[in-house]
Amino acid sequence: MKALVQASALLAGLLCGMGPALAQAFPTKPVNLMVPYPAGGPSDAAARIFTVPLGRELGQQVVVENLGGVSGAMAAQKVLSAPADGHYLFQGSPNEVILAPLANAAVKLKAEDFRLVHPVAEAVMVVVARKDLPANSMDELVALARRSAERPLSYGSVGVGSLYHLILESVQQSTGIRLMHAPYKGNAPLLQDIGGGQVDFAVLVYSAAMGALAEQGRLKVIGQLGAQRSELLPGVPTVSEGKELPGVAYKIWSGFMVPRQTPEPVVERLHKAIGAALKDPGVRAQLAAQTQTAAAPATLAESAQFYAAETARYRDIAKAIHLQPQ
Repeated sequence: MKALVQASALLAGLLCGMGPALAQAFPTKPVNLMVPYPAGGPSDAAARIFTVPLGRELGQQVVVENLGGVSGAMAAQKVLSAPADGHYLFQGSPNEVILAPLANAAVKLKAEDFRLVHPVAEAVMVVVARKDLPANSMDELVALARRSAERPLSYGSVGVGSLYHLILESVQQSTGIRLMHAPYKGNAPLLQDIGGGQVDFAVLVYSAAMGALAEQGRLKVIGQLGAQRSELLPGVPTVSEGKELPGVAYKIWSGFMVPRQTPEPVVERLHKAIGAALKDPGVRAQLAAQTQTAAAPATLAESAQFYAAETARYRDIAKAIHLQPQ
């Protein structure tokens, strides 16, 4: 019995000792950062901002890999299929890891398959409308929709089950208005059609391209969805400042994720490196140039709590609007 106790104590000591060793050994080769969209888009641009500072912190090259398809789930599945050793990171947002499984029957992964190591960036979501839409705030848009019940206003989104689709379906439910949904394959063609007057409005991530179109008078930004006004758009009211949608606030975020079975010492090493990269003034300036802000510092526990809360929130909305996987 004494020998068994000694053997157990020795094994426990060895396992505890492996943690620091594993963290020191990782990474042993270049780290792939998987972006679930094609090269050249806003997600890709944001990811590439981190490659050099993150590589410097990890002591290994960080390489961006792009793989679009199936609402971002194809790239997510590739990361889940790779060894869970920290050498494959996924740049995820609510659209790919939380919402895609709720909207697309072909997506078999679930949010809990991933662990959020650290949020990295946030962007401002706005209500953008065609230039001649007779509404200049969200309250006015809701009033216009009530008057146009026989010929519903059209809104675009980047697809059924996207965050932007969920938000406006939830708005319809809370206000009693009826809208016509026009799904698109991407932000660029949707923004182009709003500028051309083919679609009445949409909820989209604010971008420099959108700002340029607004300055040219080709469309207008009539509201923002954050809890407070963004520094980027101090003159645009939040939707919660009106009477129709009090307390309504959303933000779009992205973060670096790993499969949930990734060893804890590796996750801790990645978390420390990402946190250091986020403090880099160059990273913050480059994100700002992409109309994004660097995420606030967060512990691993806080990252986990945030991810769990976001997952629960969007699942509740999907259930409330009776979203069914197609």
